[in-house]
Amino acid sequence: MIRRGLLFACLTGLAFAAPAADVATGVFKDVLFSQYSNLSSSTELARRLVTPLNAWRLQRHAAGLGIAIAEQPIDLAKERFALYVPAQMPPGGYALLVFVPPWDEASMPAAWTSILERHGMILVTAAHIGNDTSLLDRREPVSLLAASNVMARYRVNPQRVYVGGFSGGSRVALRLALGYPDVFHGALLEAGSDTLGRTVPLPPLSLLEQFQSSTRLVYFTGQRDTANQDADRQSRASLHDWCIDDFDVRAMPWTGHDLAEPPALDRALTSLETHSATDPAKLDACRARIASDVDKALGQVDADIAAGKLDNAKQRLDDVDRRYGGLAAPRSVELATRLEPAAPHKP
Repeated sequence: MIRRGLLFACLTGLAFAAPAADVATGVFKDVLFSQYSNLSSSTELARRLVTPLNAWRLQRHAAGLGIAIAEQPIDLAKERFALYVPAQMPPGGYALLVFVPPWDEASMPAAWTSILERHGMILVTAAHIGNDTSLLDRREPVSLLAASNVMARYRVNPQRVYVGGFSGGSRVALRLALGYPDVFHGALLEAGSDTLGRTVPLPPLSLLEQFQSSTRLVYFTGQRDTANQDADRQSRASLHDWCIDDFDVRAMPWTGHDLAEPPALDRALTSLETHSATDPAKLDACRARIASDVDKALGQVDADIAAGKLDNAKQRLDDVDRRYGGLAAPRSVELATRLEPAAPHKP
């Protein structure tokens, strides 16, 4: 297990100061962080970002092999980050954008700094979290640790904490926003998105409800990037299935699969911080519909088990797990324990 204290709190040779208005500002590379968070633990990652049956099966498999899952999948002493801190801190504290790239280098577009300055927004990104790296083992926990460490070292307004990305990194940002609505209050999805409840697992009910009521999504894709424009449309259609209305579309004319130019980024960030109020009656009705659908689907699994149709029950339960994720737990896991024998333990 990895348990480390505040051992490496330095920024390219300069110690991090306590959150204050006179901390070091500008662009920094090869940043070292040291503070771990329970939110980046293997248990929380599995609970929030993996379907309950997949998490349950992973735990059983590890137990059967006698393997202990590490408390923290990341060794921060080996990680490096890039950071931009605006010269002027807003009265209520900085905004924060955790940026997930498709590339491996910890870098940020130099042209973006003037826009980040205008919005009073810190940007942090990590090295070696490109598209070829693991979601659960690297990209997601490293990004969460980036957020928690910046918030520990700078005065950040917790209501202005966002996650974003480009291309494959944007898909990671959507997963993090959905699984961690208590951290991220919006997601900037540039040229990459997925469908919720299929590609992106749904988190437990309390987290989905928080996402529904407090998270803003901005889809931000080049007009000529047809493949990702289509993916965005499918992603937005899935939002309606799960009672999510607070989103905006910011297409970039004459642009392909390219990183945003400063004016386009400026408009997207302005939209990201412009939340739309939810309709309470509409939201309640939508949530009741989902609850009824989940109960019906699980009831069908239960009926198949009672009738001895175990193969049908297993297939139905896997379908429920993929479709409803954390909304079907813990009942889905309870049904699974009736269908699958206990995993053998390694002597």
